[in-house]
Amino acid sequence: MLLQRVRVDPAQEGLSDVRVEGDRVTEISAPGERLSAAGDDIVDGAGGVLLPGFVDAHVHMAQWSMARRRIDVGHATSAADVVDILVASGERSVVRAQGYRAALWSTPPHKDMLEAALPGAHVAVTSMDLHSVWLSPALMDALGVVHPTGVFRDHDAIAMMGALDARVDDAELDRHVLDGADELARRGITEILDFEYDDNWSAWSRRAARRLPGVRATASTWPTWLEQCVAAGRRTGEPVPDTAGTVRMGPLKIMADGSLNTRTACCHDPYPDDDGGSSESHGLLLVDEPELVRLMTTAASGSIASAVHAIGDRANTVVLDAVASVRARMRTGELPTVGARIEHAQQVRPADLARFADLGVVASVQPQHAMSDRDVVDVLWADRASRAYPYRSLHRLGVTLQFGSDAPVSPPDPRAAVADAVHRTDDDRPPWEPDEALPLSAALRSACGGRDAVTVGSAADLTVLAQWPHLLSNADLRSVPVLVTISGGRLTHLSA
Repeated sequence: MLLQRVRVDPAQEGLSDVRVEGDRVTEISAPGERLSAAGDDIVDGAGGVLLPGFVDAHVHMAQWSMARRRIDVGHATSAADVVDILVASGERSVVRAQGYRAALWSTPPHKDMLEAALPGAHVAVTSMDLHSVWLSPALMDALGVVHPTGVFRDHDAIAMMGALDARVDDAELDRHVLDGADELARRGITEILDFEYDDNWSAWSRRAARRLPGVRATASTWPTWLEQCVAAGRRTGEPVPDTAGTVRMGPLKIMADGSLNTRTACCHDPYPDDDGGSSESHGLLLVDEPELVRLMTTAASGSIASAVHAIGDRANTVVLDAVASVRARMRTGELPTVGARIEHAQQVRPADLARFADLGVVASVQPQHAMSDRDVVDVLWADRASRAYPYRSLHRLGVTLQFGSDAPVSPPDPRAAVADAVHRTDDDRPPWEPDEALPLSAALRSACGGRDAVTVGSAADLTVLAQWPHLLSNADLRSVPVLVTISGGRLTHLSA
């Protein structure tokens, strides 16, 4: 493939050609010079700006693909408002909705509200952060579950969402996921790390057999399937057979705590308006340190890295303690050396920031969450010693940052993630916690899988934008057109 007429260096005038052979960049012409096109498939870069391909390092692919077809209740201001939106949709038998935020609501959701408005309907409303799902009595009866309020949280919510997804035919689900992958390519994304709660190795093998996805997928596993993966010798980074290099094995996903919006993120300090007497005054630690160490050790014994969800500052402390224990065994050669990631790291004590760097832990963060959560943080995490969404603090310490969207929690769009990380505002308000804003170069690197530029020998994961990001305003950066996407040497998007 010959990608013609692209800009590769902001310091130089003129357009270059880029030759791709297999999954590598093999030649780049000097600005203003052309490469021979004999025998190559020609792709016109239209004078656009060449970047390393965008990577979304945290998605729930099936959830996002299905959420695109659900009723959006993200703008609801109360549980009653959600119910009104559902009634106005006209759906009456099976109703699926997505996106509610109940953290600051005065009246919590309840199953009786759904039954009163939509009697007998099978209603499921998933929260914005995927940590709660609100079910109607009729749907709970169909699933064979009982709950006093109908609002399932954290591990129970994951189980309910899995039960709901199991009611969707594999062929239909795969069609939606593959269509979603095409949409990600149109947004310049070349690779994803999929944290769907599923046997992701098998699911992505099945999809790739139908047709190759528009993005390369790294397929995580969960404790449910860990022993199976270790026994089968599936190592992090290993290509999944018969997927033409589009799917590889990912890390083990572990949930250490809940979420901010459900008040279950595990914190050193209690949540406001709580006297500390309740069992959830500090949030919920979903797995203790000994169990974390056991799971991470089991994974490492099979050369599987770990990716641990930790939002609150206490959860981050506990996870870092567990990583330190497992790392000590790696240093002695008792365990293979594999990587570790903390997913989200939304609230971190100053003393723990440097431990990310010391332990080599990747901070997998979602800049769009900082913007959508800023008002909730200012209420629930006010006057804390910890830093909220501490991107610049981590960057200054040399911690590797990787951007993701956590889709469907936030839209999977790296352009918005970069803008939020740099400008720390996505509306007319002043920047929020501006001391934690990242330099543009660091934000782009975090959105491009750790790569700064495209050079000869680079992976052929390429994104071509219409303009240089450093010339764009906050608003324009979010909407800059994506002209070309190339994933693993395959053309996956070409703007009309």
